[in-house]
Amino acid sequence: MSSPANTEKPTLVAVKGEGPVEEKQNASSVVSDDSFANPTGINEKALVRKLDRRLLPPLTLLYLLSFLDRSNIGNAKLDGLTTDLHITGNQYLMTLTIYFIGYVLFEVPCNIILKRTTPKLWLPTLMFLWGTVATLMGVSQNFAGFLAARFFLGVTESGLFPGVVFYLSMWYKRTETHYRVALFFSAASLAGAFGGILAYGIGFMVGVGGLKGWRWIFILEGLLTVIISVIAYFFIHNYPATAPFLRDDERAFIHARLKDDSDATNTEEFAWTNVFSAFKDYKCYLYGLGFHTMSLPLYTLSLFLPTIIAKLGYTAAQAQLLTVPPYAVATILTVIVAVLAEKTQRRAPFLIGSSSLAIIGYIILLTAPSKKPGVSYFGTILAAAGIYPSCAIVLSWPTANVSGQSKRATATAMTITVGNLGAVIGTQLYRPNTSPRWYLGHSFALGYLVANILVAVTLWVCLTRENAKKRARVAGGEVVDGPIKDDEDIRLLFQT
Repeated sequence: MSSPANTEKPTLVAVKGEGPVEEKQNASSVVSDDSFANPTGINEKALVRKLDRRLLPPLTLLYLLSFLDRSNIGNAKLDGLTTDLHITGNQYLMTLTIYFIGYVLFEVPCNIILKRTTPKLWLPTLMFLWGTVATLMGVSQNFAGFLAARFFLGVTESGLFPGVVFYLSMWYKRTETHYRVALFFSAASLAGAFGGILAYGIGFMVGVGGLKGWRWIFILEGLLTVIISVIAYFFIHNYPATAPFLRDDERAFIHARLKDDSDATNTEEFAWTNVFSAFKDYKCYLYGLGFHTMSLPLYTLSLFLPTIIAKLGYTAAQAQLLTVPPYAVATILTVIVAVLAEKTQRRAPFLIGSSSLAIIGYIILLTAPSKKPGVSYFGTILAAAGIYPSCAIVLSWPTANVSGQSKRATATAMTITVGNLGAVIGTQLYRPNTSPRWYLGHSFALGYLVANILVAVTLWVCLTRENAKKRARVAGGEVVDGPIKDDEDIRLLFQT
């Protein structure tokens, strides 16, 4: 869409070996990673580090607690959840599925509400609501009550991740978003590691207050979320124009550096036409398909890993602790891949490489001798190490490519909505009668990872062709007068 805040006439120029970018006729106004017309003497890198310090830790904490509250059911199962509530194997799978049904149904509406309200109000409110629901799971007395709690946990958590991904796109340049989204998403793997440690410790609270250990897992972790949500109203900020930790010259600097890079500084009134434009863009569906092919292995691993490890022959307590190393390795690799992708300004090659690593992990799980549990355990480490970096890439892709604030918010929610349909399927695959080899679940995860590579290659080809068309237009001497109407097509340089 056109940018009402930008009335200068841009000229398209070719960048050798890369693709077209937008260059203003007034060269002094161009913001790059290396230079900036900056009479105030503000250090751009230092300012970006300041943003990282103020924005990323609280947002990462929110997502860590979110992922902990959704995945701790796997730890609670080992501590007697299904036995005490008389939940059968298939009923347990339904409690996993119902969460994602609520999540999928409310992702797009939640991001629309975010756009129409403010992050400072909406994100902590969501957190307070899901923390309350998570706590209530610990006092459920039967299958029906627990099932209802899981559904509303999905509803209340649905707005966090797509909301934060959109929120970060309003602070950082497109070339900077993947690294920040990856750091934020690394909280998912950290949650897995902390979840195992916490579950191991909380397991010793059996009988405290007359409650079983699995109940304390939900109650304590849910109450922690509620407490942090109240504090979050004070440390979550809106957008650069009103952030209290920035000086006026810093706000102006951020506005200027984003102005040449994206539409984040535009004043865009909400309009349904901008929402619908996301549904008409084929690339938005490819982004969604990219996450769809990752969400099934992501959530089947995070929800069933304690059970998978326990079925290798380890005790429940040992299995809780053995979930930590796979997630620790995944966290480290997620950050490393994010740094490399940001430096090379490429996504597809790293996505293909990470997914290939996860494929090796599942091949090991499917073929390892049953008498060698250590080999299968090594497969879980490789699976986690490949899945989490890939998820960070596919989730950050639309934030860098889709123009228009409402369209980008919708496209981000679409990506996660379409993606989590894979999770809905995945929750039904690790059925009790397939234990302990789990051929059905592991095979589906393997097939989805192969499909993810195919989607990545398709996106890579499509975006490269669009870049080539833009380079051809520039080589032909084309000059675009007035505001760029579809700058997502102009700005394909960093998409692949």
